[in-house]
Amino acid sequence: MTDKSNNEPTLSVEHRVLIVMRQVLASIVREVTPQPGMRHPLSRQTIDDIKKCFSLISARERELQAEDGQTSPHRPSYPGDTSNSQIVEFDSSDPAAKK
Repeated sequence: MTDKSNNEPTLSVEHRVLIVMRQVLASIVREVTPQPGMRHPLSRQTIDDIKKCFSLISARERELQAEDGQTSPHRPSYPGDTSNSQIVEFDSSDPAAKK
């Protein structure tokens, strides 16, 4: 889907929910991260569960982007990167007509 006003893709409700969930979860992690040398307030199990949440959110976002035929806007691209795709040209003329 594309927003007609600025040609940017419009996101589904599910994708917007995932983005907000990721942002809120990241904010919580930043706020509870202790200063170096201090004890962490979260248990090891909670930290592992948070990592699993981030992983699931990312996986679903990639699935939604693939369904829409989009690439991740967060994936870096560098000068000189080559594309894995190849352009193949087809001759649409009738081969029998060439004889």
